Formats: sequence, structure tokens, C-alpha cells
Amino acid sequence: MACLTSIIEPLRAANEIAGVEVFDWDVVSESGARTISSARVAFEPDARLADVGDVSLLFVLGAPTSAFEDARQGNGALRRLDRHGVTLGAISGGVFALARAGLIEGHRCSVHWCYETAFRDAFPHIEMTGDVITVDRRRITVSGAASAFDLALQLIEDRLGAHMAHEVACWFQHATMRGHGVQQRIPMRPSAAPDLPPLVARAVALFAAHMEQPISVAEVAAQLQVTPRQVERAFKKATGQSPTHYYRSMRMKAARQLVLYSKQSMSHIAQAVGYTSATPLLTHYRAAFGVNPQEDRRQINSFRVQGNVPLPPA
Repeated sequence: MACLTSIIEPLRAANEIAGVEVFDWDVVSESGARTISSARVAFEPDARLADVGDVSLLFVLGAPTSAFEDARQGNGALRRLDRHGVTLGAISGGVFALARAGLIEGHRCSVHWCYETAFRDAFPHIEMTGDVITVDRRRITVSGAASAFDLALQLIEDRLGAHMAHEVACWFQHATMRGHGVQQRIPMRPSAAPDLPPLVARAVALFAAHMEQPISVAEVAAQLQVTPRQVERAFKKATGQSPTHYYRSMRMKAARQLVLYSKQSMSHIAQAVGYTSATPLLTHYRAAFGVNPQEDRRQINSFRVQGNVPLPPA
């Protein structure tokens, strides 16, 4: 619901401020039937996907695990719109649906940082970016709800000018208008420094690039042309953790993405984050999150139920 309202509300406000209906939109669902969001807020769609015709943009919204009830018909409707020149987009987890429909082949796309590992595992041949918004020809992908607001402001600026976009941003106290090329940032605790020191940031980048094939602190230090002791001290000062524990935390977060947003086996997940077997993964996962991966997956699946019908996995 946050993604839906974040793209619509700025456009509604722009119409109100301008005193003319510059922007128009319809809410579409697969069947056209009343739809209940994950926030338990229901909405009445204006149309069903198969009937959508004269539109300029169509955005797909949903969780990474969301899928069409009839994949053949739903994916076919998206492909038909693509053939007719409609620009297709996705907000947050909706990028998974576009990828499953084969509509991001050969395009770059934004993927929310909390879905990156799951997306890379499912679609290793698709190029991801860490940008809040990625526009690649007739594809617009947006990493999350706040980024959808930023995109709406760009659409307003394109049609009504920068002054109007700024006024809409002020209405909603949207502090920063982010555009293409702006990287996502993981929220920091209020007491935490907004940026890591350069040495630590470079080390973290090396850790992130070596999830499946782990790299040692000594190897990181050698690549950064410092001593392991310098890396240790820098991490302790900046994060309060040793680099080893920081790296393990990164690997556990990546593992959790695969647990929650894929149906991969525990052995596959273990290998994807650098373990030779599932046993140490289970130990470290429980230490990090207080539950084992299977329990975590069962718990999240309990939120993915509509009536008595489980929502389909990614």
C-alpha cells in the first residue's frame, strides 16, 4: 500500500495545485476483483489487467513472492502491452514479477537492497543497480515506496516544471528529491555515523563481493595495502564489531533474503553465502535471528495467506 500511495498521492496533489487534471491513473488487478493488500486494506480495481489498453505507463507492485494466479495469461497481458509500446515499470518487489515475465531481459533494473541476494539468485543474468530509480529505455524500476515518491516528483517536473515538483515535495515534507543515479542507503541508527570511514567502506565492498567464496581479513588487508590489525581497529571504532563478525552479519542477512524470498533448500542457501554445508549456517542463523531458517520461513509464510490459500512462492 505504501508503494501504491507513494506513486499516486504526489500526482493527485499536483493536479490539485495546478487546478487541472494533468495526471490520471487507474488501479488494476489481475482479475479486476476486490483486492486486499498485505496491510489488510482493500481496494476496488478500476480494471482487470487483460483489459488494459490505452496507457502510457504501467507499474507492477507486489511482494517478491507475489505471482499471477494464471501466469500464462498475466504474463501474456504484460507482454502485449510491451508490444504496443507501453512503458513498463515495477516498484519494490514488483520487479520479480516483471523478471518472471521475461520483460527485463537485457535491461538494467533497481532492486531494493533487502531483496538483492534473492533477486541475484533467481535471475543471475539480469543486471541490477543499487540506484533508487533506474530508467532503461521503456523500463522504469524503483527500489521502494520512498523512491516511488521521488519518481512521481520527476514525472511532475517533466510535465509541470521544477517549481511544481518542489511545491508538491513541500506539501508532503519530502525532504530530498532524489533522481537517477542516486544510490540506495541502508537506514542507520540515530546514534550511528551516516557514512563508514573509507577504509571500512572499501573492506565492506570486498566482503559484499565475496559472499559465495569468502575472503579472509588478511586477504582484505592485503588488497587494501594495510595490515590486518589496521582493519580490525578501523572496524571496532566505526561499527563496534570485529570485521569477522561484521562479515558474518552480512552473510546472515543475505541468507535471510534467500530464506524469506525464495524456496531454495538450506544446502543451496548455505553455499550461496559461503558455507560448505548447512550445519554452520543453522548455528549462525539462530544466533543472529533467534530462530532457525525453517522456522523463520514458516513464520513469514503465515503472513502470506489470503483466506486459506497460501500465496505462491517466488
